[in-house]
Amino acid sequence: MESQLGLIEKSFNVKYSDGVREALDELPDSFTITDPSISGHPIVYASRGFLKVFGYSKNEVLGKNGRVFQGPKTNRRSVMAIREAIREERGIQISLLNYRKDGTPFWMLFNMCPVYSEKDGRVVHFLGIQVPILRRRNSLGGGIGRNGGVCYDGGNCREYVYKCCRREVCSNSTMEVDRALSVDTVSGLDHTEVDVEGPCEASDQEKTKASVAVNNIMSVLANYSELNGRLVSDRRCCQSGMSLLSASLNISFELTHTYQTCQLSMQVMPS
Repeated sequence: MESQLGLIEKSFNVKYSDGVREALDELPDSFTITDPSISGHPIVYASRGFLKVFGYSKNEVLGKNGRVFQGPKTNRRSVMAIREAIREERGIQISLLNYRKDGTPFWMLFNMCPVYSEKDGRVVHFLGIQVPILRRRNSLGGGIGRNGGVCYDGGNCREYVYKCCRREVCSNSTMEVDRALSVDTVSGLDHTEVDVEGPCEASDQEKTKASVAVNNIMSVLANYSELNGRLVSDRRCCQSGMSLLSASLNISFELTHTYQTCQLSMQVMPS
């Protein structure tokens, strides 16, 4: 029997041409790619952004199911909604409380979509985007820093802080402000006061960021799958074999029913 690691390696090698991992590594977003055809629906690719946010190494993540990043305060209904979307082979966008390797919780916008084979419409992978949920600080509402609460870092404005997921602590230290508010250093934030009860809604900008990430990643996957003769897409372009069979049976049944109705009508018609 083929090993789990062998199946994970094959999951990419069969569907995409050489260089796809290197191309995905160039993207800055936090995302994972999973394979539902492998037992346990494991992660077969994790981006550098994802590893930075969650604090894991690549070897610690590959082969694992996404539930390992959940914790005691992760909403069970949200988890069930994601499982239902996977079962129905459709996309979902939902706010989710996840946990880093060191146990600190944080809110994120989770955007998941299926990756379809254009040849037969099968789902070959699921793409999951993770966007940390932030909010724009109200400059009149007790902001941190100088000039009416606008945040600065050596003259550069830091406009975002954690949304309802974090109760900010004011400080006059520019260094502390930068460490607390920098979007690029999410993995270094202190999450000890995260509001784990939620809910924590994402902004339109965060939703747009997730959509842009999906488009960029799908562009890479489509390009490297086409080079390998196995084109993939984020849209199901044709029905699967079972769906086609079901459709054929329905058409056959409707034609038979129509024929029988016509025959019956001819029998009861007066001569």
